[in-house]
Amino acid sequence: MTIYLDHAAATPLDPTVLAAMQPYFADDFYNPSSPYAPAVAVRRDYDMAKATLAHVIGARPGEIIMTAGATESINLAFGVRSGHVVTTTVEHQAVLAAAQRHDYTLVAVDQKGRVDAAKIAEALRPDTWLVSVGFANNEIGTVQPLAHIAAVIEQERQQRLEAGNTTPIYLHSDASQGAGQLDLHVGRLGVDMLTLNAGKVYGPKQVGLLYAARSVSLTPQIVGGGQESGLRSGTENVAGTIGMATALRRADDARHKEVRRLAGLRDDLQARLLGAFPNAVISGHMKYRLAGHLHISFPGLDAERLVFALEAHGILVATGSACAANKGTRSHVLVAIGLEDSVADGSLRITLGKTTTEDDVRVAADHIIAEVQREQERTRR
Repeated sequence: MTIYLDHAAATPLDPTVLAAMQPYFADDFYNPSSPYAPAVAVRRDYDMAKATLAHVIGARPGEIIMTAGATESINLAFGVRSGHVVTTTVEHQAVLAAAQRHDYTLVAVDQKGRVDAAKIAEALRPDTWLVSVGFANNEIGTVQPLAHIAAVIEQERQQRLEAGNTTPIYLHSDASQGAGQLDLHVGRLGVDMLTLNAGKVYGPKQVGLLYAARSVSLTPQIVGGGQESGLRSGTENVAGTIGMATALRRADDARHKEVRRLAGLRDDLQARLLGAFPNAVISGHMKYRLAGHLHISFPGLDAERLVFALEAHGILVATGSACAANKGTRSHVLVAIGLEDSVADGSLRITLGKTTTEDDVRVAADHIIAEVQREQERTRR
């Protein structure tokens, strides 16, 4: 038996999503840019899927650009223009790498991983054109105050208008990790650009989107046949787009009920582990945290050893971001929130999803407790 507790890294494809995609792999394989009737029908289905995606986030269909995942969407957002950008110390590596192509400022977060909107305001310069803050952190689950940051951006716009400064300023958010657990309505968030990833909401991997408000003039990063209104050339991924639309719609429809269920399971798991190890450290904001995230550290232990030991029992967890783990590096997020090395190195990221049951939590907790106790005994010898 396998108990999968790494939903922040990837989610299994929903059978309903697969069924929606299936026709477009074979029977309805046509290029949506072709002029004959079967291709026109595929184009109609593709456009309807984009309309569904737009509806879920409160946008217009023309403001949705389909991409090959969140990383491409982030690069498209950062490629609008050159100049100064502002982001935070706990962003995903895709955001940090994109920021490093510009003159950039990193804003520190507090020990719970949350950024103060006032500090974003302090980091702004007259030539700042982009602020990028992830909606929810992929490692510790902390949710950022996007609406407050949006208010700071709007105030900056007004001040620039009064000062005659014509430099535009936009707010971008990578909301990949929060999809299915948070309200993604772009109007309520106050964002100008939003990145989403189908692979985080039980949809297909390598499918994503960038929402860009009409006020944003994007610069294509991939040129060619002029698809996606000239912003992302290449034959449209019809099956992937329909899969993403189905997955995001289903996740959003079930969001309120699922968040309550996940929070209950997460709190149960947290209580079991803290009951056994009172000195364990929980990272992330206790109020503003994704319902499915539990980041727990066992000081003095080697988390990688725990991961492999748990895998032997069929329990799949992570030490942090899959990207960082693959490189064998210490998490920059844990460094940014000030965790000591001995605490950071003993950290597990446990992320629950719709496949997680009460029995999964109970069994996983028992195995984690047993393996941590075994490791503690080993280190005391």
